[in-house]
Amino acid sequence: MFSHPAIAITVGEPAGIGPELVAMVAARHAQRHFRARIIVIGDRRLLDERATRIGVTPRYVDYDPLAFAAPGNAIEVWDHPLAGPVVPGHPDPTNARSVLSTLERGCDGGATGAFAALVTGPVQKSTMQDAGLPFTGHTEFFAARTHTPRVVMMLAGGSVDAPLRVALVTTHLPLREVPTAITRAAVTETIAIVQHALALRFAIVGPRIAVCGLNPHAGEGGHLGREDADVIEPALAEARLQGADVTGPLPADSVFVPEIARRYDAIIAMYHDQGLPAFKAASFDHGVNVTLGLPFIRTSVDHGTALDLAGDAERAKTASVGSFVAAIELAVELASPAGS
Repeated sequence: MFSHPAIAITVGEPAGIGPELVAMVAARHAQRHFRARIIVIGDRRLLDERATRIGVTPRYVDYDPLAFAAPGNAIEVWDHPLAGPVVPGHPDPTNARSVLSTLERGCDGGATGAFAALVTGPVQKSTMQDAGLPFTGHTEFFAARTHTPRVVMMLAGGSVDAPLRVALVTTHLPLREVPTAITRAAVTETIAIVQHALALRFAIVGPRIAVCGLNPHAGEGGHLGREDADVIEPALAEARLQGADVTGPLPADSVFVPEIARRYDAIIAMYHDQGLPAFKAASFDHGVNVTLGLPFIRTSVDHGTALDLAGDAERAKTASVGSFVAAIELAVELASPAGS
């Protein structure tokens, strides 16, 4: 743990809204510290250009890995020049490899302890794939690079009085591949990772976890599919034997009702679009994506690259920085002694 944690930030897709959000964050940091040393990994020239574009004057200084902290209220920039020019709103596969290199540096810094946490800006996965890079998402990339057999994507949001945390058994898969990926081991391992993180990182004693069924009405007693009875129920029984406080499988169309959701410290959904629409409806603009199970803390915004917004200079000025700020604040909290 770090008393003055070093938090790394990757800019994400250079043609997206990430550079503007970083500029807004830097301006905010100049006025009110995040109680951390902030290091942005990205193209310094791009950051300067996009800050000027939206009329923001953040204070950036060059990253010094041997320094204890940046001077005053500045944000450090670890310069990673892009391969080609950037047109806001129009991603270029030419820059995909440069974007991936920032993720590599951030991941390696987190894994070695150089950074207490990593906060990632949104990337354009299709552009990475158009460049021939086998990239399906941050979650999968960091798991592979750190040789972590299973990680869990969890979205954290809601309110102080009614926090909402939604974790996923599967992430970025075509829907037709989901049932095969829902195995007893996948469910029990996800529960174990979520339970451990809630207790260790979020300081929740005896976390209560709800688990969604895969099929409508959690299978309707087998009439709407056998996965809930044959796979998920035995997995929950095993998790209970291991000491987990889990309830389910529950119908996903009811567990997210606020009166029910507030009974639990986390809800585990079976697939991406089962859990995330309900979460974003309740927490968009201030939700945070947290990767559980990695050897370092990683948080991210809960939205995409907003290419249409980035492509219009006037609209870019109005972009909401709420989720980015929330991701940094949560990273600082989890990386600080109070968050251990």
